[in-house]
Amino acid sequence: MQLSGNWSFPTAIWFGAGRIHEIGDACESAGIQNPLLVTDRGLGKLAITENTLNLLDERGLGRGLFAEVDPNPTELNVAAGLEAYRAGGHDGVVAFGGGSGLDLGKALAFMAGQSRPIWDFEDVGDYWKRADASAIAPIVAVPTTAGTGSEVGRASVITNSETKTKKIIFHPKMLPSVVICDPALTVGLPKPVTAGTGMDAFAHCLEAYCAPTYHPLAEGIALEGMRLVKENLPRAVAEPGDLEARAHMMSAAAMGATAFQKGLGAIHALSHPVGSLFGTHHGTTNAVFMLPVLRFNRPAVEDKIMRVAAYLGIDGGFDGFLAYLHTLMTDIGIPERLRDLGVTENKIIELAGMAIADPCAAGNPVTLDYEAAETLIRESL
Repeated sequence: MQLSGNWSFPTAIWFGAGRIHEIGDACESAGIQNPLLVTDRGLGKLAITENTLNLLDERGLGRGLFAEVDPNPTELNVAAGLEAYRAGGHDGVVAFGGGSGLDLGKALAFMAGQSRPIWDFEDVGDYWKRADASAIAPIVAVPTTAGTGSEVGRASVITNSETKTKKIIFHPKMLPSVVICDPALTVGLPKPVTAGTGMDAFAHCLEAYCAPTYHPLAEGIALEGMRLVKENLPRAVAEPGDLEARAHMMSAAAMGATAFQKGLGAIHALSHPVGSLFGTHHGTTNAVFMLPVLRFNRPAVEDKIMRVAAYLGIDGGFDGFLAYLHTLMTDIGIPERLRDLGVTENKIIELAGMAIADPCAAGNPVTLDYEAAETLIRESL
């Protein structure tokens, strides 16, 4: 099977190894003449970023770069990025990198023409209608990891630097106009990053599949996304240069983020505050919470998990599925406990309170109250 194609669901996706060379065409398609490439500090120093800037420069699109992005981007990063965006007279964004770079880039494009503070657009009710949609700059997204799926999302996760809480900023026009999914950009990622981002993609698919809302299209995408992770994540971790496995994982990441419009749940509700307070890797934190949350949700999801286990060729129904996940995570080096990620017991009460206030808590198939959140955190610690 040739792993190349032009897709238009959920947006225009230019998929295939080497397609980063079409970045100039992507900007032209999005109507961007002077892009600001937004990425995180680590990526800003790497050759793949320099090569992309060279490609933009060769097309007469300049070399605008903003790389002052924290692992969990904050409103302070947004403010600094907006200053750079306006000073450079930019008319669009190339969001480049993993979740932090993609989310910050999308937030900059969204906020470029707004007059209200970013928190006025939190994903609560119809707050997104407060935005001036005509002032949102166009976005080209280029993921360099296979996990977050932010490249096909209509929201950004921004951490409030004062309260340490993660907020979801949403608007339909935050969806990038063009996405370049070039799996060659992910070749050579460190094994822990490959493992953590891969489990993030799996968590998106799993929680979307289990969410108690009706969206059969998203549910089907989630099911196939889990199959791609099962068959390719161990290969990608074991052989960092396996381009075929990397390509399938990049597809799975986009599928997970497409599917989770159906909903997310307790895995993410618990993971978000841990990431905010302790700076842990989001996908790895999701993985640590995965088995405890599945056991907690068992009364509501056992039949569904039995079906997905059968589809994935896993024997033993629900318990077999849990055993498979435990083996997978052990094999790819995911830590078993939050304590291994640097999480300390003195924050349990605060974490539990933040978890039940997280928007994802409402999508869990079993009610996540304070007592349940505290129990799950203690069990995972």
